[in-house]
Amino acid sequence: MPPVEPALVPAPRTVEEAAPGGFPLTPDTPLWAGPGTGTTERWLRSTLGPALGLRFPPGTEDTRDGLRLRLDDTLAPEAYRLAVLPGRGVEIAGGGPAGVFWGAQTLRQLLGPDAFRKAPVRPGATRTVPHRIVEDEPRFRWRGLMLDVARHFMPKEGVLRYLDLMAAHKLNVLHFHLTDDQGWRIEIERYPRLTETGSWRARTKLGHRASPLWNDTPHGGHYTQDDIREIVAYAAERHIAVVPEIDVPGHSQAAIAAYPELGNTDVVDTSSLTVWDTWGINPNVLAPTDTTLRFYEGVLEEVLELFPADATGPSVFASSPPSSSSPSFSSFSSFSSFVHIGGDECPKDQWRASDVAQKRIADLGLADEDALQSWFIGHFAGWLAERGRRLIGWDEILQGGLAPGAAVSSWRGYAGGVAAARAGHDVVMCPEQHVYLDHRQDAGPEEPVPIGYVRTLEDVYRFEPVPAELTPEDAGRVLGTQANAWSEVTENQARVDYQVFPRLAALAEVAWSALPAPAERDFAGFERRMAAHYRRLDALGVAYRPPAGPLPWQRRPGVLGRPIDGAPPQR
Repeated sequence: MPPVEPALVPAPRTVEEAAPGGFPLTPDTPLWAGPGTGTTERWLRSTLGPALGLRFPPGTEDTRDGLRLRLDDTLAPEAYRLAVLPGRGVEIAGGGPAGVFWGAQTLRQLLGPDAFRKAPVRPGATRTVPHRIVEDEPRFRWRGLMLDVARHFMPKEGVLRYLDLMAAHKLNVLHFHLTDDQGWRIEIERYPRLTETGSWRARTKLGHRASPLWNDTPHGGHYTQDDIREIVAYAAERHIAVVPEIDVPGHSQAAIAAYPELGNTDVVDTSSLTVWDTWGINPNVLAPTDTTLRFYEGVLEEVLELFPADATGPSVFASSPPSSSSPSFSSFSSFSSFVHIGGDECPKDQWRASDVAQKRIADLGLADEDALQSWFIGHFAGWLAERGRRLIGWDEILQGGLAPGAAVSSWRGYAGGVAAARAGHDVVMCPEQHVYLDHRQDAGPEEPVPIGYVRTLEDVYRFEPVPAELTPEDAGRVLGTQANAWSEVTENQARVDYQVFPRLAALAEVAWSALPAPAERDFAGFERRMAAHYRRLDALGVAYRPPAGPLPWQRRPGVLGRPIDGAPPQR
């Protein structure tokens, strides 16, 4: 049969029309789930079933008039084969449990936008799945979204909602930015003031830091430890790894406000500091003392308990990253071992002025303050490694050298990722100029709080995570890519939705699909598929940016942004 182009996002490797017509799903269509497919069975019964009024009574492996789920060890772990054939019903086979789950996401799209609702809008209607054979697997292992819940807190229900949105787009890593100058969002039982004091600020800058406007309503919130356990478990059911970020040694004023001894007390009166209420690079950084090290070791001990690594997967300390086609590869088990420690935007002025910091530099025989930060980061890289975990940080952690086994989030362009890969470190490509979703989507004056470069849907679709200058061996160090949703100017769910969608759908296709070179990508075809995908987003209640521009209630007239004119640098 000739290939066809259903409106699937992200685009699968191959789709063939198996026969005319399709297979009808009715309330009595049986479901059989083979060993290892329990997460998908539960998702079908809890999500797809209620949306369409499907009861999914139990079936058998030989059922030919229903839906069957099974593992197939001839497929790569995240690969799947969705076959809808006359007289054989629907079968989803995956190389691993994740593959079966991604196949179920494709099935949902084939069933139309009603499948994305919470309850039936057409009770009793028969749903027909077109006779298709879809064979698919991801290009990259790390397909992520970073949510910044520190600048503006996102309640737990919002995080769970975004995990569902990620799953619908076959994204598998939530980078969870939990701490910053403007708020500490995770309960640490041994240090209760981190949330009692550090999770609330008295007011908030409205717009860019140069804006004269303020919101004088106190802002804050945090996740209890049981909230975190719930988020991690909910993500795991959707084959999403949650990578927590505890930002050190910069972006730490909320922690210092709660525990002033963590700051450079010989330089500044840290007892007078409060949780920061504006944006930008903060001069108040952690002191490089044993007190600080022991404090954050205590923090991380609780973090490791709340974000457990899956012990059944392959070692994340392999000398080279496992191939996505390796039978032993499990993206969830690998990436759940990571802990992000930030490491970005740490001004050294206080360390230069601090006798304590200068003595530490002298005692360690270090060259300068950059080397001191490298020592600080290296301490936690070793501490995590001793506990079977793996450090990842922003590309500044390369300064002064990086511990073996540590990985890099390349945000200041491609250069950090290239340097890290050439030095033998794994890399997640997320350059600010291309996939920071707080950046504006159009140059028009109606764009709300314009930040950074214009990054349209097409710009994101043509983003290429692997720099051309890398050798094939070094390119193998690129684990994948993620979009970063910083929240300085996204104060609620609707604003986050507007900045993230529809561009996250484009990033998902870049991360998943085997696309040609950027200039050769069929953006017109992607737009045609997005016309159908917008109806799915509508059903999910996503307040995305419409193709024609912001709706009246999505604008923010008079709120100052920080637009940057011109095209962003490519490297």
